Amino acid sequence: MREIQFREALREAMSEEMRRDEKVLLMGEEVAEYNGAYKVSQGMLDEFGPERIIDTPIAELGFAGIGIGAAMNGLRPIIEFMTFNFSLVAIDQVINGAAKMRSMSGGQYNIPAVFRGPTGNAGMLSSQHSQNFENWYANTPGLKVVVCSNPYNAKGLLKSAIRDDDPVIFMESELMYGDKGEVPESEYLIPLGVADVVKEGSDVTLVSFGKMMKVAHEAAEIMEKEGKSVEVIDLMSVRPIDYKTIVESVKKTNRLVVVEEAWPIGSIASELSYHVQKYAFDYLDAPVYKVNSLDVPLPYAPTLIETALPTAEKTVDAIKAVLYMK
Repeated sequence: MREIQFREALREAMSEEMRRDEKVLLMGEEVAEYNGAYKVSQGMLDEFGPERIIDTPIAELGFAGIGIGAAMNGLRPIIEFMTFNFSLVAIDQVINGAAKMRSMSGGQYNIPAVFRGPTGNAGMLSSQHSQNFENWYANTPGLKVVVCSNPYNAKGLLKSAIRDDDPVIFMESELMYGDKGEVPESEYLIPLGVADVVKEGSDVTLVSFGKMMKVAHEAAEIMEKEGKSVEVIDLMSVRPIDYKTIVESVKKTNRLVVVEEAWPIGSIASELSYHVQKYAFDYLDAPVYKVNSLDVPLPYAPTLIETALPTAEKTVDAIKAVLYMK
């Protein structure tokens, strides 16, 4: 199987779906002439032309609304935000428009639109460009929210998102666009709302998603060297959440740790903690632990960034706590 970059996997997903369906288009800042801010759409203007690869002004509220209107009229737009920090400018269109249109129209209008771009920190970009809003969007009925973690699931999930008849928030990471991974040349889809048990284990369940999967894998490897078996689960979709897979895993391991980059209050980790204590309480041998970013705006200094974000060391500490090793 060939190895390709994360950005190439996303590009392949979009290009294949645009070849398959002429109603699919891509719009956003610098997606065309500049080949994409992160070179995700490189070469797509040459193949599909300016009517389907559309550069927009720096006006997220405006082009998000245009995309929603296009979806209401039968097109399938992919709307790229240069970062989901900038989606706050368009959040009224996404929350009050895309998410509610099907319900408010009595099913007369679907919104088959994908809103995609990077989420979370990207190094020393400071507070306004380093935020995680997947839990915000996951709190909105009418939206589906996907956070991919590697080139393989990025391609399969994005193809499924483009084909979905509901609005999908599709989140990536600036720090992962250059990552390489194995991706089949043949077509494949990954269903939305199904978690992936990427590593089976027996002592503790470790759940994460997005680039925090790197932290989860590193922590699991450290614990393996200490003789502990960690089951690692990649949520992939945070709305809908595959609760069943998590609960069944906890029934086997009797312990749960959740790693998430977002702030701790109202997080996906908090939601999973509630659900597991409700549906697997009698199986728990320890409290659920969650590892989030500190409840502060992300600093600029790299030393403070490391202090604020989840790390493998913090995750190992949480795993040891639920195993009563400390």
